[in-house]
Amino acid sequence: MGLPTQWAAQKFVLNLMIAFIPLAALGLLLGKYIKALLFKPIPVALAFIIGAFVIIWAEKREHSIRVQEVEDLSPLDALKLGCAQAFALIPGTSRSGATIIGGLLFGLSRKAATEFSFFLAIPTLITASLYDLYKHRDLLDLTTDAPLFGIGLGVAFVSALLAIKGLLRYISRHDFIIFAWYRIVFGLLVIATSYSGLVKWTAT
Repeated sequence: MGLPTQWAAQKFVLNLMIAFIPLAALGLLLGKYIKALLFKPIPVALAFIIGAFVIIWAEKREHSIRVQEVEDLSPLDALKLGCAQAFALIPGTSRSGATIIGGLLFGLSRKAATEFSFFLAIPTLITASLYDLYKHRDLLDLTTDAPLFGIGLGVAFVSALLAIKGLLRYISRHDFIIFAWYRIVFGLLVIATSYSGLVKWTAT
C-alpha cells in the first residue's frame, strides 16, 4: 500500500523487476533449446546431483553476511540473485534453491535470501503461467476456465505463504544439507532405473 509514496517499497519492487530480467531474457532466448537438449532423464538426474554438491559446498564454506534483511538489498544484489535464479532454466534445478543458495554465496542471511526468493517467485511464476496460457489459448475457454485459474492462483499463493513461514522457521535452525542428500539419492535412483530399463522416464 505504500508503493506510490514510500521509497523502501518502490526500491523493493524495483529489485524484484531487476532480478526477474535474467531468467525472462534467457528463457525467451534459450528455453526451446534447453528443453530439447536437457529435458531428459540423465541430464536432469545429473543436474540434481551437481546441484547437491553445490549446496554442500555453499553450506560448508564460511558465511560472511552483509545483508541481514531483504529491505537492505541493493539493485546489484538483486541482479546477482536474478542470475542465480536463471540457473533454474536447467531442468532438475530448483528455482527457489538456486536463488537461496545464490543469496548465501552473495552474502545474504538465510532469512533475507529465502524471503526474496519467495517474493521473486510471484512475478516469475505469474509471467510463466500467462505465457503458457497464451501459447495454449486455442485450447481454453475463458468463460469457464478463467475463474478456475483465478481460484487456483489464489490457493497457490496462500499455500506458498504458509509454506514460506514454515521454511523460515526451519532454516533459522538448520542448513540445506538434508536437501542435498535427497537430491543425490534421487538423482542416482533416476540414473540407475533409467539405465536398467526398470523405469521409462519420459517428459510430459
